[in-house]
Amino acid sequence: MSSTPSPAGWLALEGQVVVVTGSASGIGAETAREFARVGAQVALLDRDEAGAQRVAAEIAATGARAIGLGCDVSDPAAVQRAADTVQRELGACHVLVNNAAAIYAAALMDVDLARWNHAMNVNVNGYLLCAQAFGRQMIASGRGGSMVHVASISGRVPQPFSGPYSVSKAGVKMLSGLLAVELAEHGIRSNVVSPAMVRTPLTTVIYENPEVLKKREQIVPARRVSGPADLAEVIVYLASPRAGYVNGQDVLVDGGLSSAWLTLIPRPGFEKKDAGAS
Repeated sequence: MSSTPSPAGWLALEGQVVVVTGSASGIGAETAREFARVGAQVALLDRDEAGAQRVAAEIAATGARAIGLGCDVSDPAAVQRAADTVQRELGACHVLVNNAAAIYAAALMDVDLARWNHAMNVNVNGYLLCAQAFGRQMIASGRGGSMVHVASISGRVPQPFSGPYSVSKAGVKMLSGLLAVELAEHGIRSNVVSPAMVRTPLTTVIYENPEVLKKREQIVPARRVSGPADLAEVIVYLASPRAGYVNGQDVLVDGGLSSAWLTLIPRPGFEKKDAGAS
């Protein structure tokens, strides 16, 4: 690790071209904002073109460079068009954040194959298509780069009645690992960020019931449900040269939830009151 401070700031992302998918709201939008705050140029891709352009305009109003593009990441032609536009307007991509996702309620014994395929196309194929299109720009630039893929704790722990969600997020983890190995010779890193419970516009309905919110907060050691900023800050760090020796990893951002499973199971004789803990 170099002892010489970067002239571009600690994260050394000033002027870098960053592409964030699924960025019209939630984690993607906040991630785009965070990259802009540290001086990056940001391209926001989303099926909701108006939403992506709205967030891009908000970012541009702060003095940063940002563009919003409509893009269905499951469509190879749409991804290539977006990649060409990014290169033409901002330059070669240096950081790709794969964040777009699809989820719906469905039991595996009854899941409709068309809906299954749609979710897999967005959650796995879309990540591959973007990695190919923007990864080629990274390779051609000769400056290396970084990919950060948003998966989920559900890629480690089965999330029942959510259709192919857990399967697709497990696939994202393996995809990232393969990219980390195959692209290493080009100086390109690939890592995963796996959130657990995140309060976003899409999950607001879950937290409208105060009892549900309270129960969720109680099982997390951090005693709160995360927000988009909690993920965005980790993503920006992983994408930066400061994480230059981190490659092929899955960083779980869950407030300690995954370390607390045994606290949810009755353990007579081995609970807090039995240990004399204050």
